[in-house]
Amino acid sequence: MKKTIILTSALIALATSFGAMADRDHRFDQRGDRIENRLDQRGDRIEDRLDRRGDRIEGRHDKRADKARANGHDKRAEHLERKGDRIDQRLDDRGDRIDDRLDRKGERINHRLDRRGAHHAKK
Repeated sequence: MKKTIILTSALIALATSFGAMADRDHRFDQRGDRIENRLDQRGDRIEDRLDRRGDRIEGRHDKRADKARANGHDKRAEHLERKGDRIDQRLDDRGDRIDDRLDRKGERINHRLDRRGAHHAKK
């Protein structure tokens, strides 16, 4: 009878510790997911902002090109259009790079936290 009580209490303690470890693993998973989502949203906002900025700059250059064309400066108009396109493309690429970099950073952090939670669950 005494051995049964000791064995039962040991099993309860073991099950409780596994439950606590699983809970800790779950918290690490949630934390990693939250960080990854936050960085993903931040990257999307930066990318959108740079896209809008590039579109505004390209629009200004197009207006200036139309004005130059109306005054008979065709070469100047072509130059302004190309310049606006280049600036817009450069800002779009920059936004894509920043968004990708933040996505990768979020994935790395999430992966580290997943590994950390799994490590604590093994103890």
